[in-house]
Amino acid sequence: MSYAALPVIARARLLAPVVLLLGLVACSGKDEPAAAPAAGTAPAVAPAAAPAVSSTVQAMGTDELAASASQALRENRMYAPAGDNAIEYYLALRDKTPDDAVVKSALTDLLPYTLIAAENNLAREDFTEAQRLIALIEKADPAAPALPRLKQSLEAGMEKAAQRTSDETARVKAEAEAKSRQQAEQQRQAEQRGRESEAAQQVAAQQDASRRQTEQQDAERQAAERRAAEQRQQQAAAAQAAAARQPAAPAAAAPSLRPVSTPAPRYPAEALRSGTSGEVLVEITVGTDGSVVNARVLRSTPARIFDREAINAVKRWRFEPVAAPVVTRRTLAFQPGG
Repeated sequence: MSYAALPVIARARLLAPVVLLLGLVACSGKDEPAAAPAAGTAPAVAPAAAPAVSSTVQAMGTDELAASASQALRENRMYAPAGDNAIEYYLALRDKTPDDAVVKSALTDLLPYTLIAAENNLAREDFTEAQRLIALIEKADPAAPALPRLKQSLEAGMEKAAQRTSDETARVKAEAEAKSRQQAEQQRQAEQRGRESEAAQQVAAQQDASRRQTEQQDAERQAAERRAAEQRQQQAAAAQAAAARQPAAPAAAAPSLRPVSTPAPRYPAEALRSGTSGEVLVEITVGTDGSVVNARVLRSTPARIFDREAINAVKRWRFEPVAAPVVTRRTLAFQPGG
């Protein structure tokens, strides 16, 4: 297809929907809500502005540009993808043939499509693509009425997106700091509980050690008391054994003990009430200091009635000191009214 035949086909394809597109341009801000960006994703921020027409397209020849433009129109690539679309091919043709009315007319027909695409990309916050399309519009018609509004929307959208990104960053940072503080507080509380548990264990250990020490001291004291009791018993048994080994003193030898104090026994109340009388034969051992160190009942009549009082009485007896312990026997008589 020759370049001269291109305008007829191009205008046949473009002029049919142009009225509809112009109406959509007028209503796009009223009837179609802007597409919100995906939640939790940061919008793309446009990089520095690049040339509206790619260097590859600018390097193409006139015939190649015309053929590429026709092919792009047939495949409905009016403004995209970048570097392979009708408006870029026509812009490059206009640079090479600035007075060609057909090219100018084709650009005029393509502008509404590019304008709507720019607005849609702004609504989607695809600022990189919107900036590319705005650059194409500005190159096609620097005096386009919608151009200031598009540029302002681009700038405002990028600022809004940057602010949202900043707010999101601040929120994430604040949440991270709050989580860090919470973790630090939880760690502090865990360490505090650990210290308290350790202190409680130490107190319990000290109390247990004190209890064991007290028990040990009590056991030692009881053992010492048992040893002392056993020693006293052994001494008494030894004294009894020594007294048993000594021959019984004859009756005539009894006066060798000189009594100092021999209080009479107490008469049991029950025996006194019943008028019971009796006697108890007691064997006593007198120590060198004159005190009775041992006493035992040898015989009692009646049995066990007067034994306790007899033993209690002789243990209170005192004699003059003697050179060696003396074992002797005494009979204590119990007579009512005696």
